[in-house]
Amino acid sequence: MSVDRTIESGAESSLAVPIPKKVFLTSGVGVSSRKLTSFEFALREAGIERCNLVRVSSIFPPHCRLIEREEGVASIQAGAITFCVVAEISTNEPGRLVASSIGLALPTDASHYGYLSEHEGHGETAQQAGDYAEDLAASMLASTLGVECDEKVRWDERRRQLVIGGKIFATTNMTAAAAGDTDGRWTTAVAAAVFVGF
Repeated sequence: MSVDRTIESGAESSLAVPIPKKVFLTSGVGVSSRKLTSFEFALREAGIERCNLVRVSSIFPPHCRLIEREEGVASIQAGAITFCVVAEISTNEPGRLVASSIGLALPTDASHYGYLSEHEGHGETAQQAGDYAEDLAASMLASTLGVECDEKVRWDERRRQLVIGGKIFATTNMTAAAAGDTDGRWTTAVAAAVFVGF
């Protein structure tokens, strides 16, 4: 009985919660006769094909640092379990527009968490998808900081309001957009926020 209690106590005290210290944004587009292969090619263009991707939800950790894609990709080891927020969309309709985007909103206070958002859309340009994802991340962050957002206000105006209010430090997005392959092959667009440096 005492052994069991010791094991339980030891297990509780040794639990470590992985919190990433760095994140990078990346994107890619892939085309193939097979949908899964087009996804693989998109990951290759994004530089993250050699990872075992684990999709997570959308919190940018406190004190986490946004790094350049090149630095992030260089830090990945083949086969590594890699946590990421991923937006992914595919089409095999010739000429159909597809876009995937990751939005990011960071607070002025680095000890507070930020937000990442995923967005996938048909018939959208990179600009439209990116603005939507960025708006989504900023709106989620603003709501946690007690900043009111009028959803009827254009995004450019709202972005200024949020930044001027001193509550949000920065917003950005990473977007991949493409038109469906003219021969009807699968076209996949992927955008991702990849966590590294635990």
